Amino acid sequence: MKVTVVGAGAVGATCADNIARRQICEELVILDIKEGLAEGKAADMMQTATLCGFDTKVSGSTNDYSKTANSDVVVITSGIPRKPGMTREELIGTNAQIVKGVTDNILKHSPNAIIIVISNPMDTMTYLALKSSGLPKNRIIGMGGILDSARFKFNLSNALNCSPNDLQGVVIGGHGDTTMIPLTRYATYNSVAVSELLDAETLAKVSADTMVGGATLTKLLGTSAWYAPGAAGAALVESIVRDQKKLFPCCVALDGEYGQSDICLGVPVIIGKNGWEKIIDYKLNEAEQAEFNKSAQSVRDMNEVLSTLTLA
Repeated sequence: MKVTVVGAGAVGATCADNIARRQICEELVILDIKEGLAEGKAADMMQTATLCGFDTKVSGSTNDYSKTANSDVVVITSGIPRKPGMTREELIGTNAQIVKGVTDNILKHSPNAIIIVISNPMDTMTYLALKSSGLPKNRIIGMGGILDSARFKFNLSNALNCSPNDLQGVVIGGHGDTTMIPLTRYATYNSVAVSELLDAETLAKVSADTMVGGATLTKLLGTSAWYAPGAAGAALVESIVRDQKKLFPCCVALDGEYGQSDICLGVPVIIGKNGWEKIIDYKLNEAEQAEFNKSAQSVRDMNEVLSTLTLA
């Protein structure tokens, strides 16, 4: 199996490093527009092979898409990162040009690839990749919900003083500070509902902290986070390459599911060798559905910006 990661910045390099260390594929290509960056990071990773015990072949390329030919999965991380005070929405103009160009070039050399979008604003960039590529909807996946859910479980583990690995928790809706929806009603601690262990005020704080998780890290770091986003991207790649059939919340095209159509939004899906294979209906209650509809409208408003852009 061959995987390409487009973008050798912090998120892309971390994603690639996770893929290599876990030997998810035989061949891994890192591509970046900056001269020498992808080649340097690929060489640095390969020099850890004997130390970390992996055999994945990692190579880098400066904007030569022919090196990515016949990739089974492509992860798009390229684009400008968020700066403190910047919203994901403000990234649309610049990153839309980048994501469309990357998608077009990738498909020239890997027409059968499954494409994973990490670039922000992720819901809108996923929608753009779907519409501009003409690919079957199951082959375009936005990563955001996996990351948001990991942050949700981290915050729950702090509130419960327990291992995050003993928790189940899902975040659906848009991948934005005001659009994501932590489903506290479904969150469990080894099958016990967390609502039986935490009071409503604590649960509300966990949800609020989760929703601003990205912005909080951006303020601390001066740029977007990378360890968790990179690991989330690698986990998604692994479920595809190894046909694990994992249930992940991902941004996918909806066609009536959850009451929405002509939009890419975060919902629980089964991830396997064909990309996303099935949407799981979580039977939202009235309040949760109202929040989901509100999230969808916010994402639609962002998507409308695409119609004002001239994309090459």
